[in-house]
Amino acid sequence: MTKHEELLHMLLKADGQFVSGEEISKNLLISRTAVWKQVNKLRDLGYEFEAVSRKGYRLLTKPDSIDEAGLQLALQTEVFGRQAIIMQSTPSTQGEVQRLADEGVSEGAVVLAEEQTNGRGRYGRRWYSPPGKGIWMSILLRPQQSLRNTPQLTLLTGLAVCRAIRSFTGVDAGIKWPNDVLVNGRKICGILMESALEDHELRYCIAGIGVDVNFDKQDYPEELSPIATSLQIETGKTVDRTLLAAAILSELEQLYDMYQKQGFNVIATLWEALSVSLHRDIKVSNAHGIVEGTALGIDSSGALIVQKKDGERITVFSGEISLTD
Repeated sequence: MTKHEELLHMLLKADGQFVSGEEISKNLLISRTAVWKQVNKLRDLGYEFEAVSRKGYRLLTKPDSIDEAGLQLALQTEVFGRQAIIMQSTPSTQGEVQRLADEGVSEGAVVLAEEQTNGRGRYGRRWYSPPGKGIWMSILLRPQQSLRNTPQLTLLTGLAVCRAIRSFTGVDAGIKWPNDVLVNGRKICGILMESALEDHELRYCIAGIGVDVNFDKQDYPEELSPIATSLQIETGKTVDRTLLAAAILSELEQLYDMYQKQGFNVIATLWEALSVSLHRDIKVSNAHGIVEGTALGIDSSGALIVQKKDGERITVFSGEISLTD
């Protein structure tokens, strides 16, 4: 941890109270002059302070942008997010992580962007990612498993985001199979899982996560307004994107570690508990046509089990579902 990160940690722990220059100097093992230099480094990152003689320093405001120092301090992970690149703008965080993966970067590396100019969702759809409004990030996974099990990772990632949103904001989020997180029936997050192969072997996966955080209703284009929502709309207040990103990465590492050690069954149980799809009438649209029935559960691969109107049970491996009840 750098000196200015240590200083930020002290001031955040003080929770708006003054911390004396003497205390900072003693804890950081630097001179009082060097303390001032570290304060100015944080100012350059967008933090604002009050400095009062004989009282010291207190933190007034944090930057609206996602900042690496704050992210590293908030993370409760061993690996995920510890190597992080934060960009002002990029066509797609997926593309950035793919480049890093091909260069041999370790598992857990993450790219976050304030804006994506060509963000994408499933089936090549455009993902609306305006600056400063959401969490647009992709994380590199290098699981030692077969390609056929990668749909499990999509469900795991959605579960991690849903749990992080619920614990961090108190919003009653739920998961719609396979990759959407909903609040009050509207989409608040989407997951895009992409894989790379070599000689038919899985080299790596990239989990793309897009969360609508601080959108106002007027921020959405007309076509998204009826179907999308944000954490700010749902809570009525601005949500700290840096802390939420850290919460998602922490939750993801915990579940991924559980998945590696215990298998998919424990993840499936947790996923089903937060699903808004199960035991409801649904319509499934995919390359094979449209099927209507009741979603009963997920199988060992992560596929959806549907009981049709005539009683036949089928397994759905891909497609779009809509809730019809």
